[in-house]
Amino acid sequence: MDIIVCIKQVPETTQVRINPATNTLIREGVKAIINPFDTYAIEEAVRLKERFGGKTTVISMGPPQAEEALREAMAMGLDEAVLLTDRAFAGSDTLATSYIVSCAIEKLTPFDLILCGKQASDGDTAQVGPGISTHLDIPQVTYVKKIREVGNSYALVERMTEEGYEILKVALPALLTVVKEINEPRIPSLRGMMRAKRAQVLCWKAQDISADSGRIGLDGSPTQVVKIFTPPPRKGGQIFEGETSDIVEKLVELLKDQI
Repeated sequence: MDIIVCIKQVPETTQVRINPATNTLIREGVKAIINPFDTYAIEEAVRLKERFGGKTTVISMGPPQAEEALREAMAMGLDEAVLLTDRAFAGSDTLATSYIVSCAIEKLTPFDLILCGKQASDGDTAQVGPGISTHLDIPQVTYVKKIREVGNSYALVERMTEEGYEILKVALPALLTVVKEINEPRIPSLRGMMRAKRAQVLCWKAQDISADSGRIGLDGSPTQVVKIFTPPPRKGGQIFEGETSDIVEKLVELLKDQI
């Protein structure tokens, strides 16, 4: 079984700061970690490899320092790593990002599964995973809490819902986004860390994955951050006391005054 894991390096949540001039995250001088939700995707890929064999590849898009996250993923047990880093990728929104990653995955074809965390802790959109599956035209299942069974051409999974979970059979190749209920990520072993330190990380630019220049970066991003600001504090509300009928009359009069 060949599995691809998509991860993102993000600032530690407690240290997220915004550049007021560019409306982008300030990454300089801020400790970066693997997106916490992605660690569950890494762990699940390792477990599937231990059960079925095959190869695991971790891929990330980001600045050169994102290589640290890829090596940490390999220390946890993944086999190979690809870093998508190019100034042309700067400013990419979720649509452009998912397109870029899908171009790289097409270069890694064939594969059986793509695993992603349910969302990134810095953006919280949960759009990149589904976007990748759309660009690749493969099935997707989001919020997966358990992979029950994997066959030659399908996977049987449990998808978490607000009321409980659904059991779905999905044709392979497919993309799954996973939630933290799926497993408990392991701590990298010393042997794993030493192997990851020596491992080669492939670095691909836009031309290496044949990405259309009009679909990446700011030019390929239909959504852009125009302004970031802190909402003004809300004014205190008004409390009415008395009988219900009296309260209703007072509320109606108040609403009339505001029309």
